[in-house]
This record gives sequence, structure tokens and C-alpha cells, in this order.
Amino acid sequence: MYFGAHMSTGGGVHKALQRGASIQCEVVQIFVKNNMQWFGKPHAPNDLTAYANELASHKFKHVFGHTGYLINLGAEPSDNRDKSLKSLIQEINLATDLGLPFLVLHPGAYLKTSEAQGLEMIVQGLNEVFRATAQSPVRIALENTAGQGTCLGCKVAHLGHIFEKVDCSERLGICLDTAHFFASGYDIRTPKGWDSAIGEVESMVGIKQVLAFHLNDSKTELGSKVDRHAGIGEGKIGLEAFRHIVNDSRFKKQPGCLETPKSDDLHEDVENLAKLRSLVKQ
Repeated sequence: MYFGAHMSTGGGVHKALQRGASIQCEVVQIFVKNNMQWFGKPHAPNDLTAYANELASHKFKHVFGHTGYLINLGAEPSDNRDKSLKSLIQEINLATDLGLPFLVLHPGAYLKTSEAQGLEMIVQGLNEVFRATAQSPVRIALENTAGQGTCLGCKVAHLGHIFEKVDCSERLGICLDTAHFFASGYDIRTPKGWDSAIGEVESMVGIKQVLAFHLNDSKTELGSKVDRHAGIGEGKIGLEAFRHIVNDSRFKKQPGCLETPKSDDLHEDVENLAKLRSLVKQ
């Protein structure tokens, strides 16, 4: 597995790559626009040039994006749903301009309807977005979730259903978050538990659809349904669990990205990356 972290684009999208390179990231995840706003401005030509130059000067194994947190494809018809669809279309276009291979997306929440209706709305939303961005090679990597509230994606079966029903499944992939797995009830602390969870992924979605991992410990207990990330080995999953995760030969070339708490000097990322690398069998 290749290791890195989510990096801020403050000061320009190219700055995220500089930050990642400064702490020897092999992987960088970014937001393509402000993650707490519906819409953003297209990247200026000079920003795209600076980004391309920075990308060319470093040997990252993977650089990919994460969508904004306001997007909810599981919502019933409403103004917010319309904004969600338009926002995701814009993010795919921004990712296309940057040459990103995929965007990680939380599937959505059904709010006042039902699980079945929410899943159907997600499928419909993805179909609409893929039609509007048919010329883009950018894929959507659906992320498993902790299951807070009415959030869908806490069961691998949810992701499998979306893959089965969506029109353009070749535009989909998945991103597996360790903290979300744990909080949603998958006990990945043992090799047996990890293999059981990945077995569901293999049977319901397919191993080849796993595009990335978010490597996060969990501040909350197994099955808590509460999404709170902790530094590696500092949460309820524990350091030893990450040994069998990062050494899973099925994912030798996949990106493993930190989304753990950190300060501006990134020293926590440095520490967490060192922990992960120390677990890799030579």
C-alpha cells in the first residue's frame, strides 16, 4: 500500500502537492473546491499550470480528490438535491481539469424517507451526473460510512446495490475507510474480521473496484455509528490492527490516505505515516 494524507489547498491547489511532498507522501488527497460551499470558481489557467508543474516535479503514486460535504444524492427532490447534483457535476469538471482519476463521495442520507428510497435516489442522482459528465474519465469512489443518522453506505450491501443498479458502473469505484468500517460494526481489529469485511466487498462489489483506503483510527467504539477519527494507534481500533490492513497483498498498489487530526505544521501526519510504514513487512 502507498501512504499519504489529505492536504489543504490553501494558497492554491498546487500548495497541496507541495505540502504532501514536504513530508514524503506517496499519496495526496485534495478538495477540488471549498468543501463546505456548494459551488466554486473554475481553476485559473495559471493555477492549473502551477499544479501541473508541481505534479511533474514529484513522484506521487496517487493524487485524487474528495467531494464537498454538502452533497447528498440520497435526498428526495428538493432545492438541496438540485444543488447536490449541480455541485457534483461541477466537482467532476474541476477534477477533470486537474487530471484526477477519481473523487471520493459519501453516498448520501435518506433523511425523511427510507433506506430503499434513499438508495434509489442515489442511483438516479449518479445516473444524472454521469450523463452530464459523459466526456469525463473521472470516476466516483463511493465511501463506506459510519452510519450516523440516516447515512447510507454503512453496509457493504448498500454499495453493492448502487453498483448493481447504476447505469454506468464503470464510472464507479469504492474507497474504504477503516474508522467508518469499525464504527459501523465491522470488527476489523483481527485478520479474521478484516478478511470477513473484505470478503463482503469482494462478493458484493469486487476487489478491483477498491480504488483507495482512508486509514484512520476511531475515537468511538465498535458499532457506535459515530464518525470521529483518531491518529493511528490512538483510538479504539489500535495500532496492531493496521498491521494486517497495510500488509494485505490484495491492495499492494492502492493508496492509503490519512484523514487524521493534525495541525498546520503536519507533525501528526509525519508521526502517523511513520507508524504505518513501520508495520509494513519488508
